[in-house]
Amino acid sequence: MNKSQFFFGLVFASFLGAAMAVGGMQLFFANPGPNVDQQSNTPAHFTNYLENRDFTVPDGLNFVYAAEVSTPAVVHIRSTFEGRSHANSVEDFWEFFGYRQPDNGRSRNPKSRGFGSGVIISEDGYIITNNHVIDHAGEIQVTLADKRDYDAKLVGTDPNTDLALLKIEERQLPYINIGDSDELRIGEWVLAVGNPFAQGTPYDLTSTVTAGIVSAKARNINILGGRNYGIESFIQTDAAVNPGNSGGALVNLKGELIGINTAIATPSRTFAGYSFAVPSSLVKKVVNDLKEYGVVQRALLGVQIRDVTADFAEERDLDQVGGVYIQELIGDNSAAKEAGLKQGDIIVKIGGTPINTTAELQELVARNSPGDRIEVTYKRDGRKYTTKAVLKNLQGNTGILTFDNTNSFDGAVFKAADDKNLEKLDLRGGVVIDQVGDGKWKTAGIKPGFIITHVNKTPVDNVDQVLEILRNRRGGNLIEGMYPNGEERYYAIGW
Repeated sequence: MNKSQFFFGLVFASFLGAAMAVGGMQLFFANPGPNVDQQSNTPAHFTNYLENRDFTVPDGLNFVYAAEVSTPAVVHIRSTFEGRSHANSVEDFWEFFGYRQPDNGRSRNPKSRGFGSGVIISEDGYIITNNHVIDHAGEIQVTLADKRDYDAKLVGTDPNTDLALLKIEERQLPYINIGDSDELRIGEWVLAVGNPFAQGTPYDLTSTVTAGIVSAKARNINILGGRNYGIESFIQTDAAVNPGNSGGALVNLKGELIGINTAIATPSRTFAGYSFAVPSSLVKKVVNDLKEYGVVQRALLGVQIRDVTADFAEERDLDQVGGVYIQELIGDNSAAKEAGLKQGDIIVKIGGTPINTTAELQELVARNSPGDRIEVTYKRDGRKYTTKAVLKNLQGNTGILTFDNTNSFDGAVFKAADDKNLEKLDLRGGVVIDQVGDGKWKTAGIKPGFIITHVNKTPVDNVDQVLEILRNRRGGNLIEGMYPNGEERYYAIGW
């Protein structure tokens, strides 16, 4: 073959290849549809949603300042649990993303160890963390960012917000200022600071900082086990958090504490883009009460409520979606009843702040103390009304509660059972009656030291469970348990 023949053959092959490519493309995108105008010369227009708005991207946006301010004040917490483990199940561990390492019976005195984070909030050693990080712990150790170790004293806990306050004996500590979570805006940058994995594991990543945005506020994710007085009004972010982050800091770009990282929502048991923090508005209330009284002065409106969703509004023939529907008034002398509220009313504002969900209502009420007066705006039969409600405490009055009267019911004072005694009696859980005063407990013949294991056939493992069952049931109650000598007893008590 001469050169001219080779050249013309190459040209022919090129044209043939091009034709085949065009034909293939036509087959691949065949039948574009009758509404497609392939001959149109109309130019495409892309809408700029920021047109005619004043918007400036901040210069030098970074997280350096917030990280430098917050990391020295975030600590590592190790909790030791003697005897049987009060730790949550594996599923609960991933829900709360705390970390507990069981002994698995390898030693004669089995222990389990919990790991988490905490935040120093004062120069004299007060530390806020999650209740589930230290719940039932016999010993609590704290390691600072500079590796100094301390034994911590438990000042008080509030299981209803999953918060706890610790104290170490030291001065001039780095601490984080508590900011205002009310000022947070959806889309605002935040940092999650904590110790995401346990020390001693292959992933010893202390003082880890991750960034994200505020995805939502006042989220209720039903993670507190359906507690009657549980307050869930979480800040939702997409800042990455993992095991060991419980109790760590959520801070804004000023380095202010605006939340305590508490939970994740995930189908895979690892971070999947959703994390939740207790807002600083609640943290401040809990910290102040625990420091002053040892227990939280919980304020109650005295209502059973639910969200007004579109389906619920249609079902009840309501004229609005949003707000909080009163399903029932709780107690004859509740704050709501004395304020004139009724079943079927829809609460739409508290103190001038619009209310759309139960979480928002719970948070706003929980910031107050018994005896505080709040303004409630509600709708009834399509009309708006405003009233004043004087909030009550758990006992139905406006007095200050102490540890004893917070953990009491009709003359009986309860306390957590000692692990060693439970192990000796081969009990999985229980609550001790510490004192028996005048009342039906004494009349029934119950003596101090009795360990309650079941109330109305429901197993009980802590004081709050006992109180919630008793305070929300009237009529006969079956109390089951055991005395320290191993004697099993059953008591029927009516209220």
